[in-house]
Amino acid sequence: MKNRKISIRFFEDREVRAIWDEENSKWWFSVLDIVAVLTDQDDYTKTRNYWKYLKAKFKKENSELVSFTTQLKLLASDGKRYLSDVLDYAGIVALGKEFPGKKANRFIDWFTFSDESIDGKSKTKAYALFESTFIDHIEVGTGKGLQQIHAYLFGGLYDFAGQIRQKNISKGGFQFAVSRFLGETLKQIEEMPENSLDEIVDKYIEMNIAHPFMEGNGRSTRIWLDLILKKRLKKCVDWSKITKQDYMHAMMNSPSDGARLKFLIENALIDKIYDREMYMKGIDYSYYYEEND
Repeated sequence: MKNRKISIRFFEDREVRAIWDEENSKWWFSVLDIVAVLTDQDDYTKTRNYWKYLKAKFKKENSELVSFTTQLKLLASDGKRYLSDVLDYAGIVALGKEFPGKKANRFIDWFTFSDESIDGKSKTKAYALFESTFIDHIEVGTGKGLQQIHAYLFGGLYDFAGQIRQKNISKGGFQFAVSRFLGETLKQIEEMPENSLDEIVDKYIEMNIAHPFMEGNGRSTRIWLDLILKKRLKKCVDWSKITKQDYMHAMMNSPSDGARLKFLIENALIDKIYDREMYMKGIDYSYYYEEND
């Protein structure tokens, strides 16, 4: 696994280290960094000892938090990498709930969504895209156009913003397009027709299967889809009409049967393609689809 340090600053300008897991397509977060934040502790030894106490307590209580914890090498302040306890998104939320008080509640609110988190900053950029002139210069329906969107949303947040992945990835047991063939795959998708709703959704499904980026595919590709619909059909999707459960289920089945996804999108199409409120609401739902339950 290639480790990347991600700085996420919040509260008293504290830093939480995160590491990207390419195999499982998710982030792992430093437990010690979280404990230091929640306890207002600057002393590393005291933080480490308190976490040892908590682990022993959780183990005695048969808490699943202990089994959720794994160890990965994280970059320390001395420039070296050390094995450190990490938890994924669900584990960190569960850990936060073990700390009473307003600060823990603020932390959970921040962690699940904050303007200072990666998703928060990306979402702010997604809002800004509507107001920018850049949106009028994005190539519609092409791989380059999708890269332009991804680079805009995640530039400065991920070092791979706008870059086609060089690694194979999977999610929930589904293997996305093989990385070494991605260039050719994207060319084939680009050449797919987009003259009807069926053709456009088919193209959207294929782009989802391709999953050309290490992270941020869904958020970027839904904007990409709306731009195609806007150009070809003078329509856009009112994403608020599609529940998260329905959307995720339809997307999961779409590689073998796209009928349900086409039905959902067709019944959510509207002609408010220049409506700012509709666009903003679409961004809200798009990012909500990506939240972990």
